[in-house]
Amino acid sequence: MPEDPREALRRICLALPEVSERLSHGEPAWFVREKKTLATYADHHHDDRVAFWCPAPAGVQEELVAEDPARFFRPPYVGHRGWLGVRLDVDVDWAEVTEIVTDAYRLVAPKSLAARLTGPI
Repeated sequence: MPEDPREALRRICLALPEVSERLSHGEPAWFVREKKTLATYADHHHDDRVAFWCPAPAGVQEELVAEDPARFFRPPYVGHRGWLGVRLDVDVDWAEVTEIVTDAYRLVAPKSLAARLTGPI
């Protein structure tokens, strides 16, 4: 049986320096230093998908959505700011999810924390 996607995402997020978890809008969310949002889990939140949303480097959202709209999407509310939606109710490449979350961390974490990342988590 495949792993619970929420637990897998939780493990990836909490492996990063100074990341904590709390509910936000009724869903699990992860924050850097309890302030900056790193990722939000979306279990049928506004649609029929199980996914997560996170900030993405400039242009990445458009590139991934165009490349594979079955796995990536522009999430409501934050998509206009470049956030990426990543489906977790399809065949998930967890190495890719780890890379996406790590890139999001580098965007929102203070430079001193982001500098701690030297390789894969």
